[in-house]
Amino acid sequence: MGLVRYFIRHRTAANLLMVVLLAAGLIAAFDMRAQYFPAIVQSEASVTAAWSGAGAEDVDRAVVQVLEPSLLTLDGVAAVTSRALEGRAVIDLEFEPGIDLGVAEKEVQAAVDGVTSLPETAEEPVVSAGVWRDRVTDVLISGPVGVDQLARFADEYIARLFAAGITRATVTGIASPGIVVEVPSTALMQHDITMREVADAIASAVADVPAGELGQEARLRTGTERRSVAEIEAISLRSGADGSTLAVADVATVRVTAANAVRAAFVGPDPAMSIRVDRSAEGDAIDIQATVAEVAAAYQVGLPPGVTVDLVRTRAEQISDRLILLLDNATSGLLLVLLVLFLFLNARTAFWVATGIPIAMWCRKASTTGCASWANRRRRLPKTPPPGWPVRSLPHR
Repeated sequence: MGLVRYFIRHRTAANLLMVVLLAAGLIAAFDMRAQYFPAIVQSEASVTAAWSGAGAEDVDRAVVQVLEPSLLTLDGVAAVTSRALEGRAVIDLEFEPGIDLGVAEKEVQAAVDGVTSLPETAEEPVVSAGVWRDRVTDVLISGPVGVDQLARFADEYIARLFAAGITRATVTGIASPGIVVEVPSTALMQHDITMREVADAIASAVADVPAGELGQEARLRTGTERRSVAEIEAISLRSGADGSTLAVADVATVRVTAANAVRAAFVGPDPAMSIRVDRSAEGDAIDIQATVAEVAAAYQVGLPPGVTVDLVRTRAEQISDRLILLLDNATSGLLLVLLVLFLFLNARTAFWVATGIPIAMWCRKASTTGCASWANRRRRLPKTPPPGWPVRSLPHR
């Protein structure tokens, strides 16, 4: 009761506190994100090592048990789950909340690179970091044109989204073409060459690789990127003493084939490209959808007749509907409380009692946002164990 008496005697302090709470709630409103479900982000990374032809027991003994000790000793690792499968090993790492996933991924890669006792026939382990995503909307680009042209439209639209600040967009409904090199066994025996030699020659010629830096503004790359059928057919496999050259076209047939499409999108009889737009844990679903809609409207103007850009499966509309329903219920409830108080009390008392309801809401908003920000800052602080704290020690295998 002492606090109540204080504010009764000092009305200016009560009014000042009310203004502070309203200002704090207004500031906190700009930091709130609209999202369909609360973002539960877990920092995860995985290490995948392929070993063709090896059984699960061999993979566990020669790959999993070799990689695990170096990964368990990394800072910030909360849990490790290993799976030994036929021909490959998968090690999933879960990190403590608040850890920088980019730094953690580099540390995992360094730990994997430091392991030199893996089987020679096993492929290099691949490290990938988990990315949290939440779908905001899907964009359908459809029309009476070819799939290749729709794919170009989708690429241009994604580039515009990227320029507008939307960086998480994935295209579905298209099968990427591939190049197949068929080598008959008779051709291998005729030219006295092995399949491994053909594969190594093509692999070393189809991609360029970094070769260092030149000054501070230029980078050097070696090799030539080859992607067409004619370029692959012209790759040299072997040179003879008389100056003759054995090319891929002499021993193999190179052709373009479409990959097997697991999914395909159509709008009526017309093919379509489906673009999924996601948000990060810090993104606002309503703002992102508004940006996507603006970019779609601007891009629609330059498309050929019959080609349309439509937004489907938009979660932001459901969020907006729920927010509008919440505001409507709050407004009607406030008016009902004000009416009941006005009937039984005087107008001044009814007004100030009813005013306390939105003030309490703004105060709750400010306190919730402030506590969440404080917790996030606490999670980002370095976690140094105090002296005498037990440290996990792993036995060497």
